[in-house]
Amino acid sequence: MADPTDSRAILHDFPRRKPFFVGIDSDGCAFDTMEVKHKECFIPNIIKHFGLAAVSRTAREAAEFVNLYSKWRGINRFPALARTFDLLAEREEVIRRRFHVPAIAGIRAWIDRETKLANPTLKAEVEKTGDPDLALAYRWSEDVNKSVSEIVRGVPPFPSARESIAKLAEHADVMVVSATPGEALKREWEEHGLAEFVTLIAGQELGSKKELLALAAKGRYKPENTLMIGDAPGDLQAARSNDVLFYPINPGGEDESWSRFHDESIARFFQGTYTGAYMDKLIDHFEALLPETPPWRRAR
Repeated sequence: MADPTDSRAILHDFPRRKPFFVGIDSDGCAFDTMEVKHKECFIPNIIKHFGLAAVSRTAREAAEFVNLYSKWRGINRFPALARTFDLLAEREEVIRRRFHVPAIAGIRAWIDRETKLANPTLKAEVEKTGDPDLALAYRWSEDVNKSVSEIVRGVPPFPSARESIAKLAEHADVMVVSATPGEALKREWEEHGLAEFVTLIAGQELGSKKELLALAAKGRYKPENTLMIGDAPGDLQAARSNDVLFYPINPGGEDESWSRFHDESIARFFQGTYTGAYMDKLIDHFEALLPETPPWRRAR
């Protein structure tokens, strides 16, 4: 039996029952939870724990851009926190107020050396090093999870998502591939009756999306029979890094994306006609939706 703490063992034991494999992201992809999680759970806790009340408006703008409206949408919470602070420090409003944005040097160093950016590994690092930056990040992250468990309830999957996932499961092994903590994923997928369609729910504790796809699917399914569904550039990059197909759920156009997937793209995937010009057109439109430059720079 696989060691429950060993991601390689868990993913190696992923049972291949069907000729197709589909990885599906969760927040903002299967469920309309991105906005509420970041605006009501992540960002208020950033302001609280890192003492940003004096620049709360600009902190919110920076965090929302990074996590929701930019090419960084959907990245792991800890690199997203560092990127938010980078953007906050360059804002003219912050500089004029002579506000000192936390350097979070300990967090940045941990991000650089750790591959599993999750609370269990962070807790172990805090206990090992006693680093105050890491201890602060752990308290923040734990409070984010607490807020999510208290606030994010009763948010159903996007229209046509349930029907699409059920349809996929007829011919494909389906796995949740997410940067969200596994406990929250399990709760959400079970709450809405989607867990029955997936073989494994894999969250941030098991590795990055790129690693999850590689360990579960590479060498076990044909690349043209392997699909990643996501709403963020990181999902696309995970697919490209593993030379597999990608279907985008467009931010702001999720209902339309799932409807098109259900009505035409699933059949193309199973028939082998999804790749090529059809997929490329969808991805080009998707990439254009999420810029790298924040609006306050473009307005200069």
